[in-house]
Amino acid sequence: MSEAGDAPSADAAPPRRREEGSRPPRSRDRDRDRSRGRDRDRGGRGGRPAFESTYEDNFEDFGEAPPPKPRAARTEKTYTGGFSTMGLSQLSMDALADAGYEEPSPIQAGLIPRALAGVDVLGQARTGTGKTASFVLPILEKIDPHHAHAPPQAIVLVPTRELAVQVKDEFEKLASGRKASILAVYGGKPIRQQVERLKRGVDVVVGTPGRVLDHLARGTLQLHALKLVVLDEADRMLDIGFRPDIEKILRQCPADRQTLLLSATVPPPVEKLARRYMREPETMNFSPTDVSADTIEQFYFTVDADKKFDLLLQLIQRENPTQSIIFCRTKRGTEKIHNHLQKKVEGSACIHGDLSQSVRDRVMAAFRDGRVKHLVATDVVGRGIDVSGISHIINYDVPAFCDDYVHRVGRTGRMGREGVAYTFVTPEEGGELTRIEIRIDKLLQRDEIAGFESTTARGRDDMEAAKAAAQAASTKYITSDVGAEPEGDGPKQPPKKKYRRAL
Repeated sequence: MSEAGDAPSADAAPPRRREEGSRPPRSRDRDRDRSRGRDRDRGGRGGRPAFESTYEDNFEDFGEAPPPKPRAARTEKTYTGGFSTMGLSQLSMDALADAGYEEPSPIQAGLIPRALAGVDVLGQARTGTGKTASFVLPILEKIDPHHAHAPPQAIVLVPTRELAVQVKDEFEKLASGRKASILAVYGGKPIRQQVERLKRGVDVVVGTPGRVLDHLARGTLQLHALKLVVLDEADRMLDIGFRPDIEKILRQCPADRQTLLLSATVPPPVEKLARRYMREPETMNFSPTDVSADTIEQFYFTVDADKKFDLLLQLIQRENPTQSIIFCRTKRGTEKIHNHLQKKVEGSACIHGDLSQSVRDRVMAAFRDGRVKHLVATDVVGRGIDVSGISHIINYDVPAFCDDYVHRVGRTGRMGREGVAYTFVTPEEGGELTRIEIRIDKLLQRDEIAGFESTTARGRDDMEAAKAAAQAASTKYITSDVGAEPEGDGPKQPPKKKYRRAL
């Protein structure tokens, strides 16, 4: 042992320098003990109890972590406006506020209260008016909290894979703050992952009819616990041949379920389906007179078929759209136009049913992010596109059915925004254009670009004459009720064969 005056040995650790202004450890312990003594004194004289002031210190002495302190009660916000009068829960109101929903659209204001009351509803409204939220909110209000290995309590059938993803995203957005499990099932994705999710239990299934039937056949999806069934875009599902699949699914659902059927148009096949599988449905029509939105300007070009692509390039250069969808009738035509367009214009892509699901997902993600400005698409796939930034619709080919025109144009002008639609019409397609105008009860304005006038351009007088002839033909055969034979000596039309279009 060294003397007091001896120098420290070489092996001894150098003394730790105390930072300026800090107290030595013993001083800190002495101050803490004094503080505890003062707390005890105050507690004995009616002051604050000592255990409150030394809450963490008492647990530190035993080497334990203190338990969390109780949280303050959450302050509920008070909402005013249309949604607040519908009887929605605080969770739904908070989710609507977070999503930026301020006032309900007409179909939301009309359908949500009736759906919450348990009524079957057949709702008609043009595309882009908020139909999805009108059935998502009632479903979230009606389902019970998620339990492990529980079968779904609601199912939503949609025509396309893209629409299934969008509906699922809407569910997740409006389910903020809830323990709701949402699963989208559709083709093009590994079915094993979907099976595993179903085994763990889900609350809501969103899917295409074909993949839903696959799960029913495998026994991986059970429908006996369903409370609510939704048929979204019902007219499109029937158009592409899904009616047998839909009926198979509905026959396996509980008889006491609630059913909501939503569609942009309600042709006779949709009405027949509603009468057969719904219980005294209430019909709500929010687009009785104007099928297309008032905020969409609609034009047509009369152009020869061999000049359509050059006209497309000139139109894109003139309009400089924020984002556009170019609709074609066929998958081969979609590929052809895209291959030519990507050599001339940056930011173009195409999507159709023959592409793999992974490619379709990448294209849609790029389109939503704005990396793709011009999307060439077919009708079936284009029906599932819901992107708010679409400013222009270009019908490169006139649609085969008038309702397809309504759905195409509905990709723009969504939720009150403005949009523009152009349709390329060859001289031989004047009749198709007239039928579209009769369907939407509106005359399309003629537009021209120098150098692309057709040598047989249709005049407005000719169009009016064709419209009058078409209206006369539509009233020639009068039927007294559904299924009755046409009167007069008109030829009987053979039944049309229906083919399922590839998705």
